[in-house]
Amino acid sequence: MARPDFNLLVTLHVLLAEGSVARAGQRLRLSPSAMSRALARLRATTGDPLLVRADRGLVPTPRALELRERVSHLVQDVQAVLRPAEQLKLDQLIQTFTLRTSEGFVENFGAPLIARIALETPGVRLRFVQKPDKDSAPLRTGTVDLETGVVETTTAQELRVQALFNDRLIGVVRAGHALAKGRITPRRYAAGGHICVSRQGFEKGPVDDALTPLGLERELVTTVGGFAMALALARASDLIATVPERHTGILRAGMYSFDLPVSTPEFTVSLLWHPRLDADLAHRWLRACVREVCAQQLDGAKRSGKKKGPGQSPGP
Repeated sequence: MARPDFNLLVTLHVLLAEGSVARAGQRLRLSPSAMSRALARLRATTGDPLLVRADRGLVPTPRALELRERVSHLVQDVQAVLRPAEQLKLDQLIQTFTLRTSEGFVENFGAPLIARIALETPGVRLRFVQKPDKDSAPLRTGTVDLETGVVETTTAQELRVQALFNDRLIGVVRAGHALAKGRITPRRYAAGGHICVSRQGFEKGPVDDALTPLGLERELVTTVGGFAMALALARASDLIATVPERHTGILRAGMYSFDLPVSTPEFTVSLLWHPRLDADLAHRWLRACVREVCAQQLDGAKRSGKKKGPGQSPGP
């Protein structure tokens, strides 16, 4: 079966509305010959003459009268589908967004993000879920609307990505720890008992790569699956936690944070989403809210960090 030419719907709509080939041609900006050919195609497609001559004009056939209202509605529906989305009405938006976030994001950015959203719309709810792995399937299937994390080679190429902020690794110990006094050298740092943070169980990372050329090696006392657990252990013992600075600001309250005595690469924390939501107005608004809140929180932390004493790393 031949595929119908949907452009003929618009032509038929105008013809039936005008009741004149000449006026329909003017409205569609078609020449008289082009309009006549279009009418011939419509007659062949519908199997009906549609418009027949009567005296000096044209009158619609019963089939044309039957089609006129249906075609009008169809054309209006098509125009509505193809029309750019209307402006988002936040006061009428009722929706729950699911965000899959890296550990520390909710603690540092969750409360201000909820407050920011509540300023504009009471009908939006945020659902935060843990991020146990780098699998992109939840974004692809739609069970997750938005995700935060570090883009890696295993990240699905189809995803949209937008940088939020750069982060770096720092060392953290309990208040009163021996490392809280004096200069922290690579040897002093490596000599302590360390907590390894790894979801996959790996026991080597960028810190170990930086220590190896110096002939040093950390003593890994235990391995945990997240930064919150590492900081909880460090707070209650003499163990050393090495964690991202900006992702753990609130979690490190009351502890001693310090710059690592070795150089490790910075990394970028980004927003990730599936391309099918790229143009969605509500999703665009949510992404803008997340970017705004992260920027405000980090700017505030930077200002407060200038007031901290020597050796104390700034907050998130």
